[in-house]
Amino acid sequence: MAVNVYSVVPGSSADRCGIKAGDTLLTLNGHEIVDVLDYRFYQLERQVTIEFLSDGEKKSAVAKKPEYDELGMEFDSYLMDKEHSCRNKCIFCFIDQMPKGMRETLYFKDDDSRLSFLFGNYITLTNLSEHEIERIISMHISPVNISVHTTNPELRCMMMNNRFAGESLSAMKRFADAGIDMNCQIVLCPGINDGIELERSLSDLISLGVNSVAVVPVGLTDHREGLYPLTPFNKETAEEALQIVDRYGDECVEKFGRRIIFASDELYIKAEREIPQSEYYEDYPCLENGVGLIALQKEEFTFALEDAEGDSNLVRNKTIACGVSAAPYLEELCNLLKDKYPNVCKCKAYCQ
Repeated sequence: MAVNVYSVVPGSSADRCGIKAGDTLLTLNGHEIVDVLDYRFYQLERQVTIEFLSDGEKKSAVAKKPEYDELGMEFDSYLMDKEHSCRNKCIFCFIDQMPKGMRETLYFKDDDSRLSFLFGNYITLTNLSEHEIERIISMHISPVNISVHTTNPELRCMMMNNRFAGESLSAMKRFADAGIDMNCQIVLCPGINDGIELERSLSDLISLGVNSVAVVPVGLTDHREGLYPLTPFNKETAEEALQIVDRYGDECVEKFGRRIIFASDELYIKAEREIPQSEYYEDYPCLENGVGLIALQKEEFTFALEDAEGDSNLVRNKTIACGVSAAPYLEELCNLLKDKYPNVCKCKAYCQ
């Protein structure tokens, strides 16, 4: 496979090598260039032999540059390729639960290992080719963010409606053996992958030496016509899940000095438990999964309030639009603000 050059940065190494817009990049130092990961990895050497097609003629040029400097070629898309879409039909997929009639891009299900490394997206591993697995290992692309959900192969196939979903977990063992950091996510569905199945998954992931595991409750909307029947978490089932997460997290702290296993803020809210203090979340490894968001916001707000200066007689009216679950926590911050500035007479979190 080859990629077309969209433009060339004037004065860059590629420009000095005679490469121009419309040319086709073939290889860098003998390595075929398929997408952005190949290009970014193989362009970093001080000396790069570039093979390309120009006006139908195959050419070769040597670029000499400082190590890690870019060659200067630009392409018509960031990935230099199409995004890889999801091959699964997970029973809990949030995209399947969205209302109709919104913009088309909201319905695209990505499952792309390149986006996982570059932007932190989570992947299921079900559409990774052997080439991609080997590339992750050989380039030591780390971390990789993985939607695991369960380490029971049969159950994973059922939850993802993909008969290959169980087999793909073997890639995690290969990544672990190669020293690739893995951040994992478990979307927890009551009566399906919680309880004993959750214990199995956490035990297996800890044994693999993963970097983190975020346990989040399934999100359900009113747009589930024809979809797998799922039950939302209630106070009792959320508490049961938290007890398992706590037990395994405490074991990790004792054994490894890190918690590794975390539950999302939503599980604490469902269980009507207090959100842990900021120290509990260490360096917030699962923040993108809604783990520790409330604790971090309170921590940052408190620090900012301590450093704030100004007239204690300041008068302000403030309204914060928010969701129902977040309202009590934002009200708490509003009250902290009022303690320092008593004349801020109206500061309310408004939920609809």
